[in-house]
Amino acid sequence: MSANSLDNSTKLYDVIVIGGGPAGLSAALYAARAQLATVVLDKNFTAGALGTTDKIENYPGVPRKLTGAELLSMFREQAKSFGAHIVETPVVGIQSDKDLKQVMTAEGVYKGKTVIVATGSMGRSPTLNGEEEFMGRGVSYCAACDAPFFRDKEVAIIGDIKEILEEMDPIATFARTLYVIPKGTITSEQKQILASISKATVLPDHRVVRISGERTVTGVVIVDSEGNEQTFAVSGVFIYLHGNQPITDFLQGTVELTADGCIKVNPEDMSTSVEGIYAAGDVTCKKFRQAVIATAEGCIAALSAEKYITKRKGVRPQWG
Repeated sequence: MSANSLDNSTKLYDVIVIGGGPAGLSAALYAARAQLATVVLDKNFTAGALGTTDKIENYPGVPRKLTGAELLSMFREQAKSFGAHIVETPVVGIQSDKDLKQVMTAEGVYKGKTVIVATGSMGRSPTLNGEEEFMGRGVSYCAACDAPFFRDKEVAIIGDIKEILEEMDPIATFARTLYVIPKGTITSEQKQILASISKATVLPDHRVVRISGERTVTGVVIVDSEGNEQTFAVSGVFIYLHGNQPITDFLQGTVELTADGCIKVNPEDMSTSVEGIYAAGDVTCKKFRQAVIATAEGCIAALSAEKYITKRKGVRPQWG
């Protein structure tokens, strides 16, 4: 049992937050500061998109460079300072009725009046050789987050061509050379777009067999359809393979999902299809995946949960 776990057999929480990333910890901070009994259930304090990020330099109010794990640690300590409890345990299911939510974990059942789901969108386990080893150390899933770290360097972009084209602009702005390794068929229109990017070398009908490096990524090894192997020296690898999906398997149909498997929410209050259950961050899916956006949504979810619990007509602001 985790050292941070509590006797949860009889305790009724006001807010149960599932996920300890920026959205979940922001929600916990605001909920606890509102004097709501709050617990965060997080399966791994160092996992997740932010936790595995090697360098962050654009989070507002934090002028120094730091790792994602360091920023998350700051979030955790701030949430705990207001009374939030944080427990490292995986969630395996949810049951809900109007007045009581039950969250099943490996350590037991947590009962609450509201639930905020903030489990992120790294639902695909690393599948490429070297991907997990260099995650956050050259392997990235977010161009807007990490492209500036590869200024004047060579990078590889792997995955679904539609997602690659959506993410390519910031990478092309900073990188010197792009090796594009698309999965599947490329349309003539997509070929024209790629051809217009002078920095891009497109390698269709190739697949990645290994991401190599020492402390950080130094290369990517690919093979063509005939098995011929090539190695390209790169400093970064951006991966856009289907499977970077929102983590919702534990919900088992509890709330409504979109066709893409994201939790469907009302963006005004982050409410889901089930009264008293909210969702925030990348699990709801969005075009821009940034920690600062996730923290804002976590704040909205917590304020909405407080309004729901107190049956207040309006949201109570937290300033002063």
